[in-house]
Amino acid sequence: MPDPLPFLEWFPSYKNRYKEKEYLRKGLIEVRAKVESEINRIVRRLKKDQLPGGDWDYPFETGVTTDAYMVILLRVMKIHNEELIRSLVERILSKRGSDGLWKLFPDEEEANFNVTLDAYYALLSSGYKSTNDPDMRIVKRYLLSKGGLANAGMFSKILLAITGQIPWPNDYPFTLELMVQPLTTPLNMFDISVFGRSNLIPILILADKKYSLKNTGGPDLSDLTVERFSRETEDGNATTFLRKPRYDKPLALKRAEQYMLDRIEPDGTFLSYFSSTFLMIFALMALGYSKSHPVITKAIQGIQSMQVKIDGLTHMQYTTANVWNTALISYAMQAAGVLPKSETVQKANHYLLLKQQLLYGDWAVHNPDTLPGGWGFSNINTINPDVDDTTAALRAIKHFAKRNSEYRGAWDRGSTWMMSMQNSDGGWSAFERGIDNKLLSALPLQGAEYLLLDPSGADLTGRTLEFLGTFTKLNKTHPSVRAGVNWLVNHQKEDGSWYGRWGICYIYGTWSALTGLRSVRSMEQATVEKAVRWLKEIQNKDGGWGESCKSDIERKYVPLGVSTLTHTAWAVDALIACTDERSQEIERGIHFLLENGQRDDWTTAYPKGQGMAGGLYIHYHSYRYIWPLLALGHYRRKFG
Repeated sequence: MPDPLPFLEWFPSYKNRYKEKEYLRKGLIEVRAKVESEINRIVRRLKKDQLPGGDWDYPFETGVTTDAYMVILLRVMKIHNEELIRSLVERILSKRGSDGLWKLFPDEEEANFNVTLDAYYALLSSGYKSTNDPDMRIVKRYLLSKGGLANAGMFSKILLAITGQIPWPNDYPFTLELMVQPLTTPLNMFDISVFGRSNLIPILILADKKYSLKNTGGPDLSDLTVERFSRETEDGNATTFLRKPRYDKPLALKRAEQYMLDRIEPDGTFLSYFSSTFLMIFALMALGYSKSHPVITKAIQGIQSMQVKIDGLTHMQYTTANVWNTALISYAMQAAGVLPKSETVQKANHYLLLKQQLLYGDWAVHNPDTLPGGWGFSNINTINPDVDDTTAALRAIKHFAKRNSEYRGAWDRGSTWMMSMQNSDGGWSAFERGIDNKLLSALPLQGAEYLLLDPSGADLTGRTLEFLGTFTKLNKTHPSVRAGVNWLVNHQKEDGSWYGRWGICYIYGTWSALTGLRSVRSMEQATVEKAVRWLKEIQNKDGGWGESCKSDIERKYVPLGVSTLTHTAWAVDALIACTDERSQEIERGIHFLLENGQRDDWTTAYPKGQGMAGGLYIHYHSYRYIWPLLALGHYRRKFG
């Protein structure tokens, strides 16, 4: 057959279309083989890493702050676990930049003051570093140049106050009065997110008692003091959101204490979070508990048990991610062709069945008429389910629910709970309904919007719609689906993207929204086309995508400058969902995933999740397998 290209020179548009089709056709066989090979490679790795119990315990890595707090806690409590302390110190030191300081993420403009302060304090507390060490002098000069201890953020100041380094701040915007406010008042404790509440309540006790440990034997940081810390109003009272409180303080203290005790998990942690457990330990001591009290010793054991080895060094995880990992991996493997009857999927789903939460938690305050049935994030959590983990677990067990009555019951309870968690604005949030009091986001509190609120989000709403459309066959005619679609349409950014609360960040939110809209067969074509156009415009020259954590802070898309596996998988999966034909953008994205699947550099460890903008970023070690596997599986299913 003669080559038609010379004849097509007269018709450039036809020529370009022909060349694109030829490119796709000629590369199709090779691409298919590479896709099969990469899917098989990832599946083999996942099978190898599965634990005997059926779950995956890939690390939930969050920088050095938890490592620093653990060192300080052990020293203050006179727990001489030298092996752990030395390993934590080694990891903290290994995370310094070339300037000898610490950052939250690699491309942060300059050193992060709070992370650097926490690291400095922990290193001195450990006893393995001295203020006379040349590298520690560099850190000290930096801290003083930025204002010293007075410049510390809220959580660092609380740590410093607890350990006697500074006076308790008088500008904290809450008082214990919140504990006795009825639910009918404009602002009460259950207007705050469960994540914020679990950290806030022990802080309220500590601030009220002005609890400060004396003679800890730790370092003296007074040489970092540049100015006074206490800022008072003209009448001498603390600048609080609730001024001049008149309430039953003993009752408020008792309620705060009971709130914590009622939410201690079987491993001793407070709602399975490192920070809330750390704060609870000192709050209970402020209430008169001794260091050797069983609740305190078990809490310390609980957070110690969350340690994990990364590159041979110990890291204190903020929480564990076993349920999240396992639900996502089980579904991704099935989507990529692993049969549900395989031992790997069988074990994973049995683990998930055991982790369904059948106890009432704080979510029931604003959703009292629904039975429990959700899933949580960590393997140690029993009373704190969330929508994202629930839909992830339901995706994984869908095939089993068709054939097994036990799984069917779990499916029915889980899907009912998830549907009941829809907010009145039509969207879904993570942990509770209706936690969106805008008044709270305006408070002078570090990370108030992220710490105190749990509003509807594009990532949760989109992923819930994707679940509903794909696994329950609900479409845009269903009232709940229609409300969710309307929420997404109304919250699309001007450039076509969506902000994703729990991932980084606009690529994550846009992927979630697009896959959700397409799954429920939404006809908002202009909305979809605008988002697809945005994704194509931000594709990198190497065919991949990459986004900086700066997006989360600046609240606009900021390119990372290089591509990552996870961002590329999200973007490609979104484009696959939005078309019935291959495109250059999809093919280039798939090529990037195939060529870089085993890459191991700083982009692999770059955070892809966030807990609090400007404060907590997450490197999920499972993501390099989960999302490429899912994108490749969807690519093969749709085009192969």
